[in-house]
Amino acid sequence: MTVVITKPWLNLAFFDLRPLSSFTDLALEVGAWMVGGHSLGGVKACQLASDARALVLFASYCANDLSASETPVLSLSGSEDGLSTPQKIADARHRLPADAVMVEIPGASHASFGDYGPQSGDGTPTATDAEVEAVVVAEVRDLAAHLP
Repeated sequence: MTVVITKPWLNLAFFDLRPLSSFTDLALEVGAWMVGGHSLGGVKACQLASDARALVLFASYCANDLSASETPVLSLSGSEDGLSTPQKIADARHRLPADAVMVEIPGASHASFGDYGPQSGDGTPTATDAEVEAVVVAEVRDLAAHLP
């Protein structure tokens, strides 16, 4: 699996106006693209989802309505997330397709989905980085294996 991590304009993916093709055109050998993001990066990924084969949200939720979309969606969240809280994820669920796969990782915080250390306002993780990573890898691999 090829993973592309972008360096967004102003260090905030939400403000990056480049289309998905700006990145996919750099790896033409890849046949099926999933788009995803963490936190505000996930909000941006939702805006690009129509140009991808699947959407993966990491401690994030959509601001735009994808409920009528046929794009497969995987939402990974954490029970200890103090920013994209379980309640915020649940409140935005109606913007995703009915068959979106929702996975709340026990003990994961907001920062558990990144590699930047503790974040102000976040909860305290009770799951190890390795435990969270194992769930993330397994879930994304399963989504990729079942792409139409």
